[in-house]
Amino acid sequence: MLFLDKKNRLKLIHQMYRDACLSIALALMCSLAPAIAHAASHSASKTVLVLGDSLSAEYGLARGTGWVALMEHRLQEKKIIARVINASISGETTSGGKARLDKLLTQYQPDVVIIELGGNDALRGLALGASETNFRDMVAMSNKAKAKVLLVGMQIPPNYGRDYTERFFSLYGKIAKESKSALVPFLLQGVADQPQLFQPDRIHLIADAHPAMLDNVWPHLLPLLTSNTK
Repeated sequence: MLFLDKKNRLKLIHQMYRDACLSIALALMCSLAPAIAHAASHSASKTVLVLGDSLSAEYGLARGTGWVALMEHRLQEKKIIARVINASISGETTSGGKARLDKLLTQYQPDVVIIELGGNDALRGLALGASETNFRDMVAMSNKAKAKVLLVGMQIPPNYGRDYTERFFSLYGKIAKESKSALVPFLLQGVADQPQLFQPDRIHLIADAHPAMLDNVWPHLLPLLTSNTK
């Protein structure tokens, strides 16, 4: 550099400075890449479709107090950008959910489908084989639409017979395992044995029970929303 004239020395110094800045910038970008990817997984907008029955449709509750509405609030609090479509209907069965699902998938193109059904099938004593087929079909339809599935498990009172009760409960785990879907073991965990949390019909829960229901769903839903892959 000592043998260069002033003009060329300045030119060389400028080049060296620019190269140094570029190296620093590249190193910084590489170090921040994991954090950027993690943040992107949270910031990318997701759509969650809830296909449920009265337990998700706020039966007997003031609007905005059910676990699905509470889930929307928690998503906002956690700064997870997601649109929640609550397509739940009181009295819905797996057959009815299956019949409606294709149109819902086309209309909303969800990233995650939460299937909270089956309780009404069991309460009506419907054949478990038919319920199982409907669950399998709903999972397959959702996966075909590139949506992840979260199955929400239910239990029924033992007065329906031990065999029927156990086979019904095991249905959810069986299908989740075979289809590699996420599973909430039991939506009413921690509240089903609390009589004071039920409405007079002894079937539906009061608003005070729904935060616990959301807590049962949340740890299984969150990984589906923060994953980089659809």
